[in-house]
Amino acid sequence: MDSNIPRTAVLEVGGMTCDDCAHHVTSALEGSGATQVSVAWSDGKAFFAWPSGVSEGDLRAAVVGAGYRPGKLQVEGIYEPPSLAGDTDYDLVVIGAGSAAFAAAIKATEAGHSVALVEHDVIGGTCVNIGCVPSKALLRAGELAWTAGHHPFAGIATTSGPVDLAAVIAQKDELVDTLRQVKYVDLVEDYGFTVLHGHARFVGPDAIDVDGRRVSAGIFLVATGASPTAPPIAGLAESGYLTSTTALDLTRVPERLVVIGANAIGLELGQFFLHVGTHVTFVDVAARIAPFEEPEVSSALAQVLAGQGATIHTDAHVLGVRRSAGQVDVTIRVGDEQFDITADELLVATGRRPNTDGLDLDAAGVEIDGRGALVVNEELRTSNPRIFGAGDVTGAPQFVYVSAYEGALAVDNALLGVRRSVDFTGLPRVTFTAPQVASAGLTEAQARDAGYDVETSLLPLSAVPRALVNRDTQGLVKLVAEVGTGRLLGASVLADGAGDVIQSAVLAIRHGITTSDLAATFHPYLTMVEALKLASQTFTRDVEKLSCCAA
Repeated sequence: MDSNIPRTAVLEVGGMTCDDCAHHVTSALEGSGATQVSVAWSDGKAFFAWPSGVSEGDLRAAVVGAGYRPGKLQVEGIYEPPSLAGDTDYDLVVIGAGSAAFAAAIKATEAGHSVALVEHDVIGGTCVNIGCVPSKALLRAGELAWTAGHHPFAGIATTSGPVDLAAVIAQKDELVDTLRQVKYVDLVEDYGFTVLHGHARFVGPDAIDVDGRRVSAGIFLVATGASPTAPPIAGLAESGYLTSTTALDLTRVPERLVVIGANAIGLELGQFFLHVGTHVTFVDVAARIAPFEEPEVSSALAQVLAGQGATIHTDAHVLGVRRSAGQVDVTIRVGDEQFDITADELLVATGRRPNTDGLDLDAAGVEIDGRGALVVNEELRTSNPRIFGAGDVTGAPQFVYVSAYEGALAVDNALLGVRRSVDFTGLPRVTFTAPQVASAGLTEAQARDAGYDVETSLLPLSAVPRALVNRDTQGLVKLVAEVGTGRLLGASVLADGAGDVIQSAVLAIRHGITTSDLAATFHPYLTMVEALKLASQTFTRDVEKLSCCAA
């Protein structure tokens, strides 16, 4: 065997906590002689081609010099560079220009590959343009408007006048424009990849047409995202309705709003309008709002919304919609009762469908499922070995951080020969209501369905000092642990700042931490994250009988 042929290796690296850490470790390993380096900080691993002339000591010393802890080093075989088509326009062409696409383009160009992104609309994708950024900006504005008139502290006057929604929307748009420029548009020149503007469709297994121009590539990545979809309700299309996209551009506060769908998007936008003065009615076919969360969370959040003036109908079937004289009537059936709800606006938030229409995937031999999502394996490869998928278009959990993770992972497998598999262990999700809902790992029902013997703890926020100080005890923490080992399997938090609190649970679940370990970990007093410690102690102790900070 040629001694110069590199081997594929995986090095465990401790101490990494972010993308910057991954870049530091990458630079260190490359400086010591490793090639094709790909670092997954969340997995604590570095993947690379290890030339025979490079010593293990050099690799480890480089990682230590960068400030991290090298662990187990495993050789997985001979490194075989991916076989790219010989005469192509680009090594990688990504269809889409959102978070998955940019994560892929950045990683591929850093590894020396030629890359093009194809985008028919505004660059940046869903998150920055019509999703996370604009919606959370509005949610914060609505929360402040509500708090101005409803805070719980004595001696401080409360006042909240009418909201100038047009001004709020204008400020939101300014933020979106800025972040799109800084986080997407400017990066194209910084990294040096190409953006092709136009509609892409496959014309064969190794080429696409972009508005009449044929473009070939060694590897294609489909990262076209997803769009709002609506159920087949009689009269809905003819009556018109708001989606999660168009609702972000209203410039007048509606007096009455019906929201069909009471999962994350419907709850967030519905509560925003509730906070700025709209009477909001939530309608969902499920037995409870937030149906994928723990039932205790759903119940407590429903009480919060009802206390703020919302009307909630669950187990409700929408029979029809009709619009006349500037208002919309929604006919629903709950049990044996049928009635109409009249509103000024109707928001439909019943899910999103993968954007695969018009791609002519059949021409490339790419399989899709019944929902229109790309069928991919654990390495994100489609039925065509040269075409990968990443993000919402694959039917993956629809979070921007999942899309970015999958975009980078697809490049690892398609161009760097790493062979990583998707791993969603401990994946967090956050619904940005007030209070927030945050969860990670398995719910109690999911854990039991997976065959675990589980025990749970349920801690009301009235037992959390930070919540008492805030005079806001609407919420709870629920932990799910494996009987016998005490290993944390899942966590759910309904509280102010729950999205920040949940990250400790993510790390605990991902690394097999037990509830006793979590209870023994330092948690700063008078922070909301202390709720995780108290909930962990609840498995073995009555926390109502402990002094402040009692271990």
